[in-house]
Amino acid sequence: QVHAVESGGGLVQPGGSLKLSCIVSGRTFTSDTMGWFRQAPGKEREFVATITGSSIGKYYNPRVNDRFTISRDNAKNTVYLQMNNLEPEDTAVYYCNTARQTFRGWVAGASWGQGTQVTVSS
Repeated sequence: QVHAVESGGGLVQPGGSLKLSCIVSGRTFTSDTMGWFRQAPGKEREFVATITGSSIGKYYNPRVNDRFTISRDNAKNTVYLQMNNLEPEDTAVYYCNTARQTFRGWVAGASWGQGTQVTVSS
């Protein structure tokens, strides 16, 4: 069962940037595909980006492609999400979790951390 602690969120103007971090414990991190997910007010949680254990495979929600970059440092058990050119539609609580691909799309693990709030507003 993964234990994740997300950080790096905040208030930023449209067009701005933020870098989120997620420290993971409780499992063999290097073998896990990890993902970032987000939940906006009144909406279901959605997949943002995932990265395989080796960092070779990276997958993005089309809504963030070319603006967000996922990366990881296995030595630090940490996953990152660099977010550039942020839009008001990116406002949400962002979470990291293990991720696996199914016929329904990317599915997260059962245990969630507190998340980190990202607010994009002028």
